[in-house]
Order: sequence, then C-alpha cells, then structure tokens
Amino acid sequence: MSGACILEVKGLSIKFGDFTAVDNVSFCVDRGEIFGFLGANGAGKTTTIRMLCGLLAPTSGSALVGGLGFEDGGLGIKKIVGYMSQKFTLYNDLTVGENLDFAAGLRKLEPAYAKKRRKELFELIAFNKPLSSMVSSLPGGIKQELALAAAMLHDPEIIFLDEPTSGVAPASRARFWALIRRITGLGKTVIVTTHYMDEAEQCGRIALMRAGRLIALGSPEELKKSAFSGPMAELDFKGTEAASFISGLEKARGLLELSPHGMRWHAAFKDKAAMDAALAALPASASAALIRPSLEDVFIRLVEGAER
Repeated sequence: MSGACILEVKGLSIKFGDFTAVDNVSFCVDRGEIFGFLGANGAGKTTTIRMLCGLLAPTSGSALVGGLGFEDGGLGIKKIVGYMSQKFTLYNDLTVGENLDFAAGLRKLEPAYAKKRRKELFELIAFNKPLSSMVSSLPGGIKQELALAAAMLHDPEIIFLDEPTSGVAPASRARFWALIRRITGLGKTVIVTTHYMDEAEQCGRIALMRAGRLIALGSPEELKKSAFSGPMAELDFKGTEAASFISGLEKARGLLELSPHGMRWHAAFKDKAAMDAALAALPASASAALIRPSLEDVFIRLVEGAER
C-alpha cells in the first residue's frame, strides 16, 4: 500500500452468474479523506462498498483495506471498518441502550470499553436523551446519528456510509455532514455514497460510477473541468414557447450538452465562438447568462448523457 493511501483497489470485479455488477474498478483513498461515490441506482456503488467491508468476496482483482486483504475471508477487514448500510440499521422496538449493547455484543467488545466508547460517541454526536428512549420515538436525523455511533463503537479506522442521509430533512443532512467532517478531523477515513449533489460537493474526491464501471475520478472541480472544457450558459425563454428554439439549438455546431434545469436550460459549448454563434440565433425574448458547471451538470453529461 503506497504513501498515505489507506485503501487501494486494483481491478476489482464481481459477477453474479452472467451479470457483472462491478467491472475492473481501481482507485486509492488517502487516510483522513472524505471519498464519495456518485452514480445512479444499480451503478455498483453499494456492491463495491460491501466488497471493501469484507461482506462480499470479489470475483477478481485485489484490495488492501488498511493494509489487509481478503486472504482470511475478510475477517481482518471487518475489525477495522465501520459500515452503515442504506437501510436503517437500528431496531425500532429496542431502546437506545439496548441497540448499542447489541452492537457491542456483535463486536465482542468488553463492557467497560463499550461504555467508554458510548460516552465518547454521545459527546461526538451531541446526544443527550436517556438510554431508555425507544429508538422508534426519535426523529429520523437523530436515528441516523445513532446508527453512525453504532457503526463506530469499535473505533474503526475507515467508516463506510451508504446513502446515510437518504430521506432525512435538509437541516438533519447538514448536521450529519458536519459530523462527517468532525470524524475525518479525528484522523478517520470516510467513504460515502450519496444521491445529493450538494453533499457530493463536500467530498475531497468523487468516484463517478455507471453500469459497474468507474467512469471518472477526481475532486468536484476536477470533474467539472474535465467534463466541460468550454463555456456554459443558462438560458431563460421567459415564457416563450421553447420547443422550436430548443430543437434548433440542439443542432448548433459545437454544442456539447443541452439539458433542462427547472424552467431554464443549461447549454455547454466546445468554445466561446460556438456559444456566441448559437446564442445569436436565440429569440430576442430569451436571455442567456454565463455560468459555471455544477456537479449535476457533470452527472447529466457523463451518466445520463451516455445512457441516452
């Protein structure tokens, strides 16, 4: 394992019968990094994470997770990683204390150590409710924070979070991401999948997946620059019937991508000359403003555009 790299993946693949769920994926994650996976449902994000947690055996390829491989069936890896799955991982019909005792029992933690870790994690997530509280009575955001605490009870080096904020309120999502930053500040490494573009912007680097393959890798800014080498404009037709103008614009020379964003359209061009020529043909009632691409634009171009 090289340098500060705590997770090194080379040619990792897994097949289920004739179906290849993850296809020849390679990447490296640095210690203390927030590393994001972005992709549509079925892209292979969760399957990749489950392999790296030692829960699935790869068909081919290799991975070193904290310096450990799959030679022992992933037993060593399971001791140094924490995993929070897509589905809520605590039991609603148990109390907070019972859930954490159960998690400690699964990890075979000594009671005194588990109690110490519970106190540390409660301080980390600012949890101040009684241990006797039923999990079913807690708000969704607090439940997710408790699930994170349960995944970190054994003090793992690497924490895998699979869509941890799915279905929670925006304020709770912001609070959870503040926790993620606090965790990496403690020297932990976090690998997270998300469908929210504003969350993906907070990752140090992002692996963009499509159909089991890694199609782009880099920081949010690097992905934007590689996907859009030329300028982008936001078009507003101001209530004018846009369909006829859009069909004409789609044929413009040097147009790289054209996609709707609410009531407006984003148009990416090969260069400024191509943009100026295309915009000159728009109706007088339309307006255009030069904008910077977003991660959503990157996703539309590299994932949805390829599928189209």
